[in-house]
Amino acid sequence: MTMEPLYETTKTCLCCERSYPSSRVRPSFKKSIHRDTDFCATYKTDINPDYYVVFVCPDCGFATSENGAASMTDAQRKTYYEQIGSRWTRRDYGGSRTREEALACYKLALLCAGIIGEKERVVAGILHHIAWIYRSEGNEEQEQRFLRYALQSYIAVFETEGVSLNNAKLMYLIGELHRRVGEQRLAVRWFSRVVNDKKITDAAMIRASREQWQLIREVQTGLDEETAAGIA
Repeated sequence: MTMEPLYETTKTCLCCERSYPSSRVRPSFKKSIHRDTDFCATYKTDINPDYYVVFVCPDCGFATSENGAASMTDAQRKTYYEQIGSRWTRRDYGGSRTREEALACYKLALLCAGIIGEKERVVAGILHHIAWIYRSEGNEEQEQRFLRYALQSYIAVFETEGVSLNNAKLMYLIGELHRRVGEQRLAVRWFSRVVNDKKITDAAMIRASREQWQLIREVQTGLDEETAAGIA
């Protein structure tokens, strides 16, 4: 018997407290065949696990993820219903999702995160995933837009709670997003911090930072040679 990639789990909505089914991807179907330098994965199957990170309550529309807040206050519920819940038309994202549906779920989660004052690292992750979805459909303009938003959120995470997190990975990611949005000097600054900070012992992130730093040098050298040839 062939195992289905999706399985159903039951979630309890933080907002309306009703239970609803939501789909997840089985671990055996989460093997990636490629990973971009900002950790965006391409998977072996047509089922993309990133599409199922967000849970959406079909009854009230509140959306969150495993990393989101564990509870809501009455004031937050009131604000949510005033801004979104009162206009919500029941829809079910519990089964298989298309790319467009996954994007809608992430954007809904982003709105909900803003309403309840979600942790910045959760917001950064949502923004980054939205950028990945736009990348997968070749929409470079929107990908760049959300990479910039994600970058600002990651910087805020570093400034407020960097000490308690994996600093090396976060610093590398900030450098890489600077590189991807064309801010090469800022990218180099972050990569060099990872490479030169003696307290950092994460070999993988040190190596990745060196590689991206070298890539920037090579690109810059190529541009300088083209400019020189043009002048000549």
